[in-house]
Amino acid sequence: MIDEIEKAITTGGNDGGVSARILGTLLSWLNDRESDSFVVCTANDISKLPTELTRAERFDGIFFVDLPDIIARNQIWNIYEHEYGVESSKRPDDTDWTGAEIKACCRLSKLLDVSLTEAALNIVPVAQTAAESIHALRTWASGRCLDATKPGIYRYGQPARRNIRRNDNPPSAAVA
Repeated sequence: MIDEIEKAITTGGNDGGVSARILGTLLSWLNDRESDSFVVCTANDISKLPTELTRAERFDGIFFVDLPDIIARNQIWNIYEHEYGVESSKRPDDTDWTGAEIKACCRLSKLLDVSLTEAALNIVPVAQTAAESIHALRTWASGRCLDATKPGIYRYGQPARRNIRRNDNPPSAAVA
């Protein structure tokens, strides 16, 4: 697990070539490994990663994890309401909230001894503070990444569709 890989592998910095050596070692290992391994990396800004790291065969897939949908948000609410012992008679509008914002709302509700709706007045979601960045990231990921929540390619602003091609005679080079 490499968390926030774009911060660990930056190129062009003034680090005496350390980042370039780390990148070279990682690329060699990803290319030459023969044993079964499972590598997971996260990146907040994939555009900062060098192309040679994101090309085919380095990783099995690049998944886009969008903000949680309503089902995921409800599950997150349930976890943090229970953790903080918060009564949930009414939840605030949580459209485009992250799990961290839901947690913060529950924590503030408990700390200030106010309702979740009142606590939410002290939460400014990242979807608002970084709206342009999130839109740009979603736009970039659309058609380029696999969707982390359902089968197929991530599509932003388009209805979901399955990318399953039906072909009784696949080309010989096709991989199942």
